[in-house]
Amino acid sequence: MIVIMDNGGQYVHRIWRTLRYLGVEAKIIPNTTPLEEIKAMKPKGIIFSGGPDINKTGNCSAILEHYDEFNVPILGICLGHQLIAKHFGGKVGRGEKAEYSLVEIEILDENDIFRGLPRKLRVWESHMDEVKELPPGFKLLARSETCPVEAMKHESLPIYGVQFHPEVAHTEHGADIYRNFAELCGEL
Repeated sequence: MIVIMDNGGQYVHRIWRTLRYLGVEAKIIPNTTPLEEIKAMKPKGIIFSGGPDINKTGNCSAILEHYDEFNVPILGICLGHQLIAKHFGGKVGRGEKAEYSLVEIEILDENDIFRGLPRKLRVWESHMDEVKELPPGFKLLARSETCPVEAMKHESLPIYGVQFHPEVAHTEHGADIYRNFAELCGEL
Protein backbone atom coordinates (compact mmCIF):
# COMPACT_ATOMS: atom_id res chain seq x y z
CA MET A 1 0.00 0.00 0.00
CA ILE A 2 1.09 3.55 -0.74
CA VAL A 3 0.06 6.17 1.81
CA ILE A 4 -0.84 9.63 0.52
CA MET A 5 -0.30 12.37 3.09
CA ASP A 6 -3.05 14.93 2.49
CA ASN A 7 -1.62 18.44 2.71
CA GLY A 8 -4.89 20.03 1.60
CA GLY A 9 -4.13 20.18 -2.10
CA GLN A 10 -6.81 20.30 -4.74
CA TYR A 11 -5.62 17.15 -6.54
CA VAL A 12 -5.17 14.70 -3.64
CA HIS A 13 -7.98 12.45 -4.80
CA ARG A 14 -6.53 12.43 -8.32
CA ILE A 15 -3.32 10.94 -6.89
CA TRP A 16 -5.36 8.19 -5.20
CA ARG A 17 -7.44 7.62 -8.32
CA THR A 18 -4.38 7.37 -10.57
CA LEU A 19 -2.78 4.81 -8.28
CA ARG A 20 -6.01 2.80 -8.06
CA TYR A 21 -6.31 2.91 -11.86
CA LEU A 22 -2.84 1.36 -11.99
CA GLY A 23 -3.98 -1.39 -9.61
CA VAL A 24 -2.06 -0.05 -6.62
CA GLU A 25 -3.60 -0.08 -3.17
CA ALA A 26 -3.49 3.46 -1.82
CA LYS A 27 -4.89 5.33 1.14
CA ILE A 28 -5.29 9.05 1.74
CA ILE A 29 -4.63 10.04 5.33
CA PRO A 30 -4.56 13.41 7.12
CA ASN A 31 -1.07 14.84 7.38
CA THR A 32 -1.61 15.01 11.14
CA THR A 33 -1.80 11.22 11.44
CA PRO A 34 0.62 10.13 14.20
CA LEU A 35 3.80 8.42 13.04
CA GLU A 36 3.00 5.26 15.00
CA GLU A 37 -0.31 4.90 13.12
CA ILE A 38 1.44 5.38 9.80
CA LYS A 39 4.07 2.78 10.71
CA ALA A 40 1.32 0.35 11.72
CA MET A 41 -0.11 0.62 8.19
CA LYS A 42 3.21 -0.77 6.90
CA PRO A 43 3.25 1.41 3.79
CA LYS A 44 5.54 0.43 0.94
CA GLY A 45 5.71 4.04 -0.18
CA ILE A 46 4.62 7.51 0.91
CA ILE A 47 3.45 10.45 -1.19
CA PHE A 48 3.34 13.99 0.18
CA SER A 49 0.55 15.75 -1.70
CA GLY A 50 0.45 19.33 -2.79
CA GLY A 51 -1.24 21.95 -0.67
CA PRO A 52 -1.54 25.65 0.03
CA ASP A 53 0.86 26.21 2.93
CA ILE A 54 4.29 24.77 3.71
CA ASN A 55 3.65 25.56 7.38
CA LYS A 56 0.65 23.20 7.42
CA THR A 57 2.25 19.94 6.36
CA GLY A 58 1.59 18.11 9.62
CA ASN A 59 3.83 15.12 10.18
CA CYS A 60 5.46 15.08 6.74
CA SER A 61 8.67 16.60 8.14
CA ALA A 62 8.60 14.11 11.01
CA ILE A 63 8.51 11.26 8.48
CA LEU A 64 11.64 12.68 6.87
CA GLU A 65 13.30 13.14 10.28
CA HIS A 66 12.55 9.50 11.13
CA TYR A 67 13.12 8.16 7.63
CA ASP A 68 15.13 5.18 8.88
CA GLU A 69 12.03 3.97 10.74
CA PHE A 70 10.04 3.89 7.49
CA ASN A 71 12.75 3.15 4.92
CA VAL A 72 10.36 3.35 1.95
CA PRO A 73 10.35 5.45 -1.22
CA ILE A 74 8.88 8.94 -0.80
CA LEU A 75 7.52 11.17 -3.54
CA GLY A 76 6.73 14.83 -2.91
CA ILE A 77 4.28 16.54 -5.25
CA CYS A 78 4.35 20.35 -5.58
CA LEU A 79 4.22 21.50 -1.93
CA GLY A 80 5.51 18.05 -0.93
CA HIS A 81 8.48 18.61 -3.26
CA GLN A 82 9.12 22.00 -1.66
CA LEU A 83 8.86 20.50 1.83
CA ILE A 84 11.47 17.85 1.01
CA ALA A 85 13.81 20.50 -0.39
CA LYS A 86 13.39 22.75 2.64
CA HIS A 87 13.83 19.86 5.08
CA PHE A 88 17.15 18.88 3.52
CA GLY A 89 18.50 22.45 3.33
CA GLY A 90 17.36 23.65 -0.07
CA LYS A 91 15.83 27.05 -0.69
CA VAL A 92 12.13 27.54 -1.37
CA GLY A 93 10.60 30.86 -2.38
CA ARG A 94 8.26 32.68 -4.71
CA GLY A 95 8.66 31.85 -8.35
CA GLU A 96 9.20 34.61 -10.87
CA LYS A 97 5.56 34.14 -11.78
CA ALA A 98 2.71 32.09 -10.41
CA GLU A 99 2.05 29.12 -12.65
CA TYR A 100 -1.31 27.58 -13.36
CA SER A 101 -0.78 26.14 -16.79
CA LEU A 102 0.96 23.60 -18.95
CA VAL A 103 4.73 23.91 -18.92
CA GLU A 104 7.33 22.01 -20.89
CA ILE A 105 9.97 20.39 -18.72
CA GLU A 106 13.28 18.97 -19.78
CA ILE A 107 14.26 15.69 -18.17
CA LEU A 108 17.98 15.84 -17.46
CA ASP A 109 18.26 12.42 -15.85
CA GLU A 110 15.85 9.64 -16.71
CA ASN A 111 16.47 8.04 -13.31
CA ASP A 112 13.80 5.90 -11.68
CA ILE A 113 10.62 7.97 -11.84
CA PHE A 114 11.20 9.17 -15.41
CA ARG A 115 12.32 5.77 -16.71
CA GLY A 116 11.16 5.17 -20.26
CA LEU A 117 9.74 8.67 -20.77
CA PRO A 118 10.57 11.23 -23.46
CA ARG A 119 13.19 13.87 -22.62
CA LYS A 120 10.58 16.64 -22.86
CA LEU A 121 7.14 16.54 -21.30
CA ARG A 122 4.28 18.99 -21.00
CA VAL A 123 3.17 18.99 -17.39
CA TRP A 124 0.52 20.72 -15.31
CA GLU A 125 1.81 23.35 -12.89
CA SER A 126 -0.21 24.92 -10.09
CA HIS A 127 2.05 26.85 -7.73
CA MET A 128 3.33 30.21 -6.59
CA ASP A 129 6.37 28.96 -4.66
CA GLU A 130 9.09 26.69 -5.97
CA VAL A 131 12.41 25.15 -5.07
CA LYS A 132 14.92 27.89 -5.82
CA GLU A 133 18.04 25.96 -4.85
CA LEU A 134 18.59 22.21 -4.78
CA PRO A 135 19.30 20.83 -1.30
CA PRO A 136 22.74 19.34 -0.62
CA GLY A 137 22.81 15.64 -1.41
CA PHE A 138 20.14 15.90 -4.12
CA LYS A 139 20.40 15.48 -7.86
CA LEU A 140 18.50 17.60 -10.37
CA LEU A 141 16.28 15.41 -12.56
CA ALA A 142 14.26 18.00 -14.53
CA ARG A 143 13.92 21.74 -15.10
CA SER A 144 11.90 24.19 -17.15
CA GLU A 145 12.40 27.69 -18.47
CA THR A 146 10.42 29.08 -15.55
CA CYS A 147 11.39 26.74 -12.71
CA PRO A 148 14.98 25.66 -12.04
CA VAL A 149 14.08 22.53 -10.04
CA GLU A 150 11.13 20.72 -11.60
CA ALA A 151 12.24 17.35 -10.22
CA MET A 152 14.92 16.07 -7.88
CA LYS A 153 16.13 12.92 -6.16
CA HIS A 154 18.14 12.29 -3.04
CA GLU A 155 21.51 10.87 -4.08
CA SER A 156 21.42 7.85 -1.77
CA LEU A 157 17.82 7.46 -0.57
CA PRO A 158 14.67 6.81 -2.62
CA ILE A 159 13.29 10.28 -1.94
CA TYR A 160 11.94 12.20 -4.93
CA GLY A 161 10.18 15.48 -5.55
CA VAL A 162 8.38 16.98 -8.53
CA GLN A 163 7.07 20.53 -8.74
CA PHE A 164 4.33 19.63 -11.21
CA HIS A 165 1.23 17.46 -10.86
CA PRO A 166 1.58 14.05 -12.54
CA GLU A 167 -1.96 13.16 -11.40
CA VAL A 168 -3.61 15.84 -13.54
CA ALA A 169 -4.80 14.57 -16.92
CA HIS A 170 -3.02 17.41 -18.76
CA THR A 171 0.39 16.07 -17.66
CA GLU A 172 1.89 13.90 -20.37
CA HIS A 173 2.88 10.47 -19.05
CA GLY A 174 1.68 11.37 -15.55
CA ALA A 175 0.36 7.87 -14.89
CA ASP A 176 3.72 6.49 -16.05
CA ILE A 177 5.49 8.56 -13.40
CA TYR A 178 3.20 7.07 -10.74
CA ARG A 179 3.69 3.61 -12.25
CA ASN A 180 7.46 3.99 -12.00
CA PHE A 181 7.13 5.16 -8.39
CA ALA A 182 4.82 2.25 -7.54
CA GLU A 183 7.36 -0.14 -9.05
CA LEU A 184 10.07 1.37 -6.82
CA CYS A 185 7.76 0.65 -3.89
CA GLY A 186 7.31 -2.96 -4.99
CA GLU A 187 3.61 -2.40 -5.62
CA LEU A 188 3.64 -3.41 -9.31
